Amino acid sequence: MKRALIIAALLAAPAAAEETPPPSLMERGAQLFLEGLLKEMEPALDEFEGLAEQIGPAFRDFAQAMGPALGDLMERIDDWTLYQAPEVLPNGDIIIRRKPSAPPLEEPIEI
Repeated sequence: MKRALIIAALLAAPAAAEETPPPSLMERGAQLFLEGLLKEMEPALDEFEGLAEQIGPAFRDFAQAMGPALGDLMERIDDWTLYQAPEVLPNGDIIIRRKPSAPPLEEPIEI
């Protein structure tokens, strides 16, 4: 019985080795490259995580307060490519102008 187990183990070892061949030089090089990139990015990712923890509550409050208004704005504007970047006026108002090249509106937007 012991002899059968030893023979089965010896026969299984080469079969297991054949299932997972060693990585090619290209695969190993890509793996080393990605590992190095991850090491280089780790401090920046840690810093970003800390920043997200600081900004998270303020962003959540902003989304709760402004969410309905932004949703309404999204429904009113059909194609964002027809509008210029938002502009903050000296009095604090924010306006979003249509580009001069944009076609005229079919129906005026009611405020």
